[in-house]
Amino acid sequence: MKTIIENKKAFFHYQILDKFKAGIVLTGQEVKSIKAGRINLRGSFVVLKGEEVFLIGANVPPYQPKNVAKDYNPQRSRKLLLKKIEIKQLIGKSKQKGLTMVPLKMYTLKGKIKLEFGIAKGKKKFDKREKIKKREVEKEIRRKLKEKS
Repeated sequence: MKTIIENKKAFFHYQILDKFKAGIVLTGQEVKSIKAGRINLRGSFVVLKGEEVFLIGANVPPYQPKNVAKDYNPQRSRKLLLKKIEIKQLIGKSKQKGLTMVPLKMYTLKGKIKLEFGIAKGKKKFDKREKIKKREVEKEIRRKLKEKS
């Protein structure tokens, strides 16, 4: 499993409650572009529309900008491929107030591109500050230990 991109901001802004793995419907040039690491998950999210799941707002620039179709939209919504049982779980959890679905990482598995997304709950501002403060304290401790050795 080779990780292509990871959405680190999602782990900072959200508390991840549950994770799902899904295939994604792409065109040929999008696959090449994603495997080259040219994708941006910042600001993207996962949405349920009826019995289907879509990735919205992910930016996949064309693989060859000079050789692209005129109607190509790099931020189009892309369908995610999940089992019916998983979709029913998502429908149940998405009805709960305060929960959202955020993409966490994109990776390849046996040549196929997969998306891992999570059901998340937004963190409060004081939770974020607390995490930053904890990280700074740990960094300071490591620095002091290095000085002593």
